[in-house]
Amino acid sequence: MKKSLLTLLAVAAMSTTALAADVKPALVYGTGGKFDKSFNEAAYNGAEKFKAETGIAYRDFEPTGDTQGEQAIRNFASRGFNPVVAVSFAWTSAIEKVAAEFPDTKFIIVDSVVDKPNVRSVVYKEEEGSYLVGILAAMASKTGKVGFVGGMDIPLIRKFECGYEQGARAAKADIQVFQNMTGTTGAAWNDPVRGGELTKNQIDQGADVIYAAAGATGLGVLQTAADNKKLSIGVDSNQNHLHPGSVLTSMVKRVDLAVYNAYTDTKNDKFTGGVQALGVKEDGVGAAIDDNNKSLITPEMQAAVDKAKADIIAGTVKVHDYTSDNACPK
Repeated sequence: MKKSLLTLLAVAAMSTTALAADVKPALVYGTGGKFDKSFNEAAYNGAEKFKAETGIAYRDFEPTGDTQGEQAIRNFASRGFNPVVAVSFAWTSAIEKVAAEFPDTKFIIVDSVVDKPNVRSVVYKEEEGSYLVGILAAMASKTGKVGFVGGMDIPLIRKFECGYEQGARAAKADIQVFQNMTGTTGAAWNDPVRGGELTKNQIDQGADVIYAAAGATGLGVLQTAADNKKLSIGVDSNQNHLHPGSVLTSMVKRVDLAVYNAYTDTKNDKFTGGVQALGVKEDGVGAAIDDNNKSLITPEMQAAVDKAKADIIAGTVKVHDYTSDNACPK
């Protein structure tokens, strides 16, 4: 009996070791840098949380150009990393190719959809979170003019702008919304100087609240707004702390959860492929309120956001998704 028990324990230990060996996480960021205080850094934070809780290390890679993503994803897969998370729509074709080459490896792509059995696609209802911060922007504005600075001019970023505009108009029908995109290549995610220039131009036109959805470029937006004593809105990560009292709120997009859940589910042998769409109801997007900005949020503003959240969850408010028809209702 004792010998049998020892044998069972040994087998269990071997099984645990084998399972742990299958979890060798990797992370490929979007262009714009790991520490962009925004999208990529949210992914990094999710990986760090998993590492802190489990003691399992991960490897990551920061592409500086659009061609490096596929090389990194294939390199990780060929070296036995599993799962491999790619955070950017830019790696869509790369994941399609590499996932087919490595059918036993689990892949996760954020902000795009790849229809493969070994791929989990995590997308967000950015229009819903942007609607909430649009309400706050319009209610906080004293001039009746607000702004938006996007990164790369793609439908995904138009989705942020369109949701923002809908929320602003819901709060104040005659609000004026200025919008600019930073560029048409990946460099648009990492140009804070240009972000600052676009922000100053909008301020000169009367905008007193500017929403940045531009990766590291957005740091220039937040800085310029603060320098000119105007309000800004951060994105993806909670950026309220970067300029306390100047950042009205941040449209938080829980990319950290996408990474953390991918690693945890793989570790627990609960990984599933398919599409996960995360909105207000799933706590995938929202407006961040904390000690850094609570003095800027009046009870009326808080009540308006709470009501909008409840209405979105109930389905009585449906925020239009720009990517459904490449148009924004006026």
